[in-house]
Amino acid sequence: MGGLGKTAIASTVYKNQKIITSFDCHAWVIVSQTYQVEELLREIINQLIIKERASMASGFMTMSRMRLVEVIQSYLRDKKYFVVLDDVWDKDAWLFLNYAFVRNERGSKVLITTRRKDVSSLAADNYVIELKTLKDAESWELFCKKAFHASEDNICPENIRCWATKIVAKCQGLPLAIVTIGSILSYRDLKEHEWAFFFKQLSWQLANNPELSWISSVLKLSLNDLPSYLRSCFLYCSIFPEDYKIRRKLISKLWIAEGLVEERGDGTTMEEVAECYLMELTQRSLLQVTERKACGRARTFLMHDLVREITSTIAKKEKFSVALAHGGASTSQVAHEARRLCIQRGAQTLNSLSSSRLRSFILFDTEVPCSWIHDTVSCFRLLRVLCLRFVNVEQVPGVITELYNLRYLDMSYTKVKMIPASFGKLVNLQVLDLRDTYVEELPLEITMLTKLRQLQVYALYDILQRSPNSFSATKFFGNICHLKNLQALQVVSANKDLVSQLGNLNLMRSLAIAEVRQSYIAELWNSLTKMPNLKRLIISTCNVNETLDMEMLKPLPNLTTFVLSGKLERGLLPSIFSVKLKQLKLDWSSLKKDPVSSLSHMLNLVDLFLTGGYAGEQLTFRNRWFPNLKCLQLADMEHLNWIEVEDGTMMNLQCLSLAGLRNLKAVPDGIKYIRALHEMFLTDMSNEFIVRLHGSDNHIVQHIPNIKKFESSDSQAGEFHME
Repeated sequence: MGGLGKTAIASTVYKNQKIITSFDCHAWVIVSQTYQVEELLREIINQLIIKERASMASGFMTMSRMRLVEVIQSYLRDKKYFVVLDDVWDKDAWLFLNYAFVRNERGSKVLITTRRKDVSSLAADNYVIELKTLKDAESWELFCKKAFHASEDNICPENIRCWATKIVAKCQGLPLAIVTIGSILSYRDLKEHEWAFFFKQLSWQLANNPELSWISSVLKLSLNDLPSYLRSCFLYCSIFPEDYKIRRKLISKLWIAEGLVEERGDGTTMEEVAECYLMELTQRSLLQVTERKACGRARTFLMHDLVREITSTIAKKEKFSVALAHGGASTSQVAHEARRLCIQRGAQTLNSLSSSRLRSFILFDTEVPCSWIHDTVSCFRLLRVLCLRFVNVEQVPGVITELYNLRYLDMSYTKVKMIPASFGKLVNLQVLDLRDTYVEELPLEITMLTKLRQLQVYALYDILQRSPNSFSATKFFGNICHLKNLQALQVVSANKDLVSQLGNLNLMRSLAIAEVRQSYIAELWNSLTKMPNLKRLIISTCNVNETLDMEMLKPLPNLTTFVLSGKLERGLLPSIFSVKLKQLKLDWSSLKKDPVSSLSHMLNLVDLFLTGGYAGEQLTFRNRWFPNLKCLQLADMEHLNWIEVEDGTMMNLQCLSLAGLRNLKAVPDGIKYIRALHEMFLTDMSNEFIVRLHGSDNHIVQHIPNIKKFESSDSQAGEFHME
């Protein structure tokens, strides 16, 4: 990201006389986005060869690229040199300039500043310093030095501290913004109303105040460097509220529905292409990864506040999108012209919203009545994206089924109970999200939605997923074979016909099926073997007494996530677990033998969750087992009273969760060997265990920085993510 201080730090080093005099020659070259290789080479010659330049043949201004490289190489052959290449935007610039820099083992240095991670990856021996935004205390100290430099000890007056704090928070640790804004405020009156007005007008100030415009200019450089396909995707991100954590799966679906993601036709799905876009935006420092899965894959992203402000301004100016944080008549005209609209608050205060151009409508205001949604959406006939997540409605507004261009419909976390048969008219629908609704069955007409890629319909009854039936299953009528484009299906209720029909969905990548009976298993597994791309599978039995015999089944070779909930035949683990598995959850399996030893061959396992699945008294984790495991959860094993952890096991474990292990009285001594462990969650553990944790067993967990205790009723207790 621009504004972190890369150039400022490099300049401080470059101007340090003690450093610079230790080199025979030095040069500072600004590469920029519009560089010409020949010009860069000439500039290097101009700065390096100061003394000899006058005696050089005047023809060096017309030399070819290769001849210029030879001149630099010849001069540097016996020199200790220091070259700074400032603001490098692409790898090609370095790959060519690199030829000019002689490796002469004299201690020469080349320092590169860049916003791009792909450029920094070229550094020798991975010598990369990645600058981060400042911490809150550092930001405040820097701001006070600039804004209150005239006062003694740079102290902020109490009457404006509230607004000063808000202004600094808006900068989110970006040094360029803190220094510039602090300097401007240094000559403002120290009156509360002055500072309050400045904060409220900060967005306008960034766009119109000449003293602040260079912040926008620096940040806009990154935006202007984006290729057209990536630029549209990035502009779309500005539609979300400030500090909103953008989920990878959500933004990917929205981009695809809008037609912003290209089809590459090489077997790569559009979802995978969208993820590549996200990674590129991250490498360009335009998005920050805020949360990762245990396997390292990014889960959520954040856009810096100032980047969002500037991007939102550009999006609004280009009529690409508008995000309304509050209502009012003045915003209606802007919203009318936009092609994408997000309303965060005050939806009902908007006088009128009608636009024949609108393609996306995302509603965060959850208090609007169904009638308002009907009247508003009826004006948006060309909608591709409609997001009504968390809205307080009990039925699907009838106008939705008239939106023939709709690709994405999200009514998750609403009180909707029924999906009308008229949904069959939404023939272009690609994503239907009905998670955490009261929908128990889907109409026969759903099979007419042949372009559906993702269908999610279930209610989560137990957020901790420690009960045998923690989520609902949805009844599906008709022949599911018609939905040949389905890649994700959650959670469908099993029946004899459906488990057979599933074999025709060979694009399936994620499947959750519940109410499975033993009589379905052979046919279901046969269907699953016809899904070569299946990565994620959830199977749940019809009740706690249903026993599954899976001993004769073969592993699904490409599966990486497997959740199996239900009693297993003879209390033994079947050999169905692929070595590729990264995430495994076994619930209520009624296992008689320690399952840990049976799973120890799974070297790629990252997450392991065992809930109510073992009737024995002891679990043992041997040396060298589970070398890549990062998250372990053991829950609701009523007889378990001892966990043995040998030195050398689970050496990369970061998070340990123990829940409902009432007979476990002592903290497992071997936890002291797991030095990477930094989180430990304890839920519904015995009083004796907790007493020993704080007393005689405390030395075992002293190296763990974050230990939290919960009761199962606590909403913050650890949970397993189905998404």
